[in-house]
Amino acid sequence: MVEILQQNGNYNEAETTLIKAFPYLEKTTNVKYAVNAYTFMAYNYLYMYDYEKALYYHRKALKKAISTFRKARILSEIAFAYMHQKKYQEAVNLLEPISKCKIADKITPSNTNAQRAAILYNLGLSYLRLGDHKDEALKCFNESLELTLKLNDDYELIGNYYAFYLFYSKYHNPVLKKINAEKAYYCAKSAKSVTNEINMLASLIEADNAENSKKHWKVYSKKIDSLIVSRKKAKNQFANIIYDSKKDKEENLELKTQKLENELELQRQKNRSFISYIIISFSIFILLFLIFYITSKGKREKKDIIYKSEMRISNKLHDELAINVHQTLLFAEDNDLENEENKEKLLYHLNNIYSKTRNISKENSQIPTDDRYVAVLKEMISEYRSKDVNIILNGFDVVSWNTIEKNRKIILYRILQELLFNMKKHSDATLISIILKINNKSLTVVCTDNSTEITTKDTILEKRLQNVENRIKTIKGTINFDKNTERGFKISFTFPI
Repeated sequence: MVEILQQNGNYNEAETTLIKAFPYLEKTTNVKYAVNAYTFMAYNYLYMYDYEKALYYHRKALKKAISTFRKARILSEIAFAYMHQKKYQEAVNLLEPISKCKIADKITPSNTNAQRAAILYNLGLSYLRLGDHKDEALKCFNESLELTLKLNDDYELIGNYYAFYLFYSKYHNPVLKKINAEKAYYCAKSAKSVTNEINMLASLIEADNAENSKKHWKVYSKKIDSLIVSRKKAKNQFANIIYDSKKDKEENLELKTQKLENELELQRQKNRSFISYIIISFSIFILLFLIFYITSKGKREKKDIIYKSEMRISNKLHDELAINVHQTLLFAEDNDLENEENKEKLLYHLNNIYSKTRNISKENSQIPTDDRYVAVLKEMISEYRSKDVNIILNGFDVVSWNTIEKNRKIILYRILQELLFNMKKHSDATLISIILKINNKSLTVVCTDNSTEITTKDTILEKRLQNVENRIKTIKGTINFDKNTERGFKISFTFPI
């Protein structure tokens, strides 16, 4: 009944009829009745330009639907409502996935082609409205028309020919535009769809020539007047109908509940945004604090290193030079410097002070890490040679020094410097060997001497080699030593390069 009323444009009577059916929907387990009722109510609101209510009832139908075919059909109708709201991209997003596969109606196979035709019709219109989709739109319209012609249903053909009318209007083909407007009008007339007949007649007036348009206009005016009168009567009848059902109240309550839920979700979103701002602000504060802390700590550590370096140099000057300078001054005061022998002794003492001063200066001077590094390293080692101590070097020219990181070069320099200083000061060695080996991206350094001094392992680690060990650890290296009174002293260390 509702379908017949809608085809004849009597939407108020259609709504009245549907409302009478609603209380019975809860009394049946067959969901198709609810799906159909909600769908026709959605159609009714769509025809009365209330698109939000149309979408509301389509979604209610979608919740009830079970089969894939029915769900696809409802999605197509939702897309159709979006099209009336000019939300063409949203419509395309819904229609494209279901248009790519043929979804069959297993209960009524004849409905399969009808639904696919409707989906392609809606998708074609959406493409047409979006623009820049001419070929896609025409392809959809042709396939939809081909399927609809098989149905032998004039009412369904109205939309197909009207789609072609719109297409050729947009792409400027007056002849085909008029032909399809005529076809749409005659299909509406044959289907006895008053509203569509009037709408298609308006399209024909626009598409036809001036002489024919006058004839069409007379028919159009009569039909408009007749439709207005019939709708006024239907409206007066509808005003006298009072249907206060419990289900209707529940639906109104559901709408209110939905509105409250939306407002609640909006408030939650605001709360989440507020919390996010707090977290971001706190994170920025923590980050700034860490930057300040790390910077301050770096400055303190730098000051500590400078202080320790100055104290070490000061102690070294005191330990190694103070006595020599004092003895030299006493020698100069107590002896006749005109005497050649005393002059030689004074010069010897002064040269000794100069050598020690130069060594201390070099120990704390900047170490070049460019191409001069090997030469400077060998020069430093050679300074520990004497007439009593011979130093043998092996593997220095094999190492690719340019591939080693600068900091590791400096640490290697200081380690060898410290080892040689300890060997010279604390052992009676006459032969020192330094061998370099490359193995698995690591550099191994082996230092041996022929000293006969007996020293315990603990004493070496704690007193003499503690600084060396600390330096090696800073470059993730390992240290091993072997003390043998018969063969001398041997120490090796390895670090990655």
